[in-house]
Amino acid sequence: MPRTAPPILSSIQCSHNKLQLLPSSHANEAGYRRPRIQARKAECLKPKKTSRNVLGSTSRGKKELGVENGAGITTFSSPLVLPGDDISLDPGYPPQSFESWIRDEDRNDITSRKNVVYVAAPPNIDNEVSFIEQWDTPRTKCNTSATTPDIDDVLNYLKAFYHGLPVKLFPKSLSFTSWESGGTRGLKSKSKPEEPRYVGFNIGTQCVRIRTRASPDEIFPRQLNLDDLLDAVISMLPKDAYALILLVKQDLYESADDIFVCGRAYGGSRVAVVSTSRYNPILDGKHNVDREHSWPASHCQDYVKSCVDASRPKKRTKCSNYGQNIVSDKDTSSPLPAALLAHKSLPPLKPFPTTTQLSGLWLGRVCRTASHELGHCFGIDHCMYYACSMQGSASLTEDTRQPPYLCHVDLAKMLHATGTTAKDRYLSLLSFCKRHDETHLFAAFGAWINSRLDNM
Repeated sequence: MPRTAPPILSSIQCSHNKLQLLPSSHANEAGYRRPRIQARKAECLKPKKTSRNVLGSTSRGKKELGVENGAGITTFSSPLVLPGDDISLDPGYPPQSFESWIRDEDRNDITSRKNVVYVAAPPNIDNEVSFIEQWDTPRTKCNTSATTPDIDDVLNYLKAFYHGLPVKLFPKSLSFTSWESGGTRGLKSKSKPEEPRYVGFNIGTQCVRIRTRASPDEIFPRQLNLDDLLDAVISMLPKDAYALILLVKQDLYESADDIFVCGRAYGGSRVAVVSTSRYNPILDGKHNVDREHSWPASHCQDYVKSCVDASRPKKRTKCSNYGQNIVSDKDTSSPLPAALLAHKSLPPLKPFPTTTQLSGLWLGRVCRTASHELGHCFGIDHCMYYACSMQGSASLTEDTRQPPYLCHVDLAKMLHATGTTAKDRYLSLLSFCKRHDETHLFAAFGAWINSRLDNM
């Protein structure tokens, strides 16, 4: 995670009057060169020599991919490529076309015997290590609170996102337990107990050692090692599993240099782990997250301009192409403007958000990241073509700017894998969004889907 982020705008509510549809002017400075439209259209076409049919039948596949290719820029807009964004840090990262995805030898095919996506709920905490319950409580003073995302809500979102495949709750009970027998955390000790270097992760068939460490930024008392958890999840894979994702409430780290990580997938091993801790909205101030400019308002022209200008020396002449590739927020016939209108129609997220609003923010962030990490289990790489749920992310700030939808290149991959149609998948997601229409992300996503369906 980068240590710098664009500044949060003033407390005055932004009107988001104009939307930025193409990359910011920083993209040129970073060296990002977006493929031309002809190349992008070709990226989701079926390879000529492959025997695998896209979307089931060849004719239906070609028809649906043609519909997606005909979508305008107000449906699938460009990545913003703001200072500090993942693409701006690695602009030469190779894009993954549909053809390169389908020919990837490391990609796991879905079979009738291995086709279930499992979602494992956060592990319980045994009484002997009850102190772990404090590890997911942020050390911050805040007058507001939010409710931890419900596993059933996350499960139902993933059922819709991966429509066409069975998505189930992992059936076995998991728990964190003691690893160090006769350890130093005796309840009757007069001295302050020493934090354990390891905890046990009971996965039913065995107890796996998980390394821990103190959180470098001290926002949480302690962190769990992500690699250890991923290795444990590999051992948990049921025989009929295509993929398995584990949610944990505790903060995570991967290497000694990390301040924290939010999750990762071992795509080839079909497993992923996501932590909910850093997505807690009460930490937004510490992570410089601008709630008001979460997707779709992240495409607000004024916001994009402020992020780019903040990264430049004050005495430098500000080059700007913000007047180009802009659409008015009043043009609500297209998906992105429709999403923005839905976002703006809900009560603002500042200055005094309700517990319900904050809880919705938290749920939306976890759902988006969980769907992203599972996408890697399907062999889908980070998207370099569009603003897309499969974009890489270099910060929590960038996380909230990214959309929940798949661009048409990655949608083609997903539909091939799941065997469903774009329409059926959109309808399933729309049903979920309607049940959570008081949440900004899902209200906006629902409006985006409605408009997308109208234009298909």
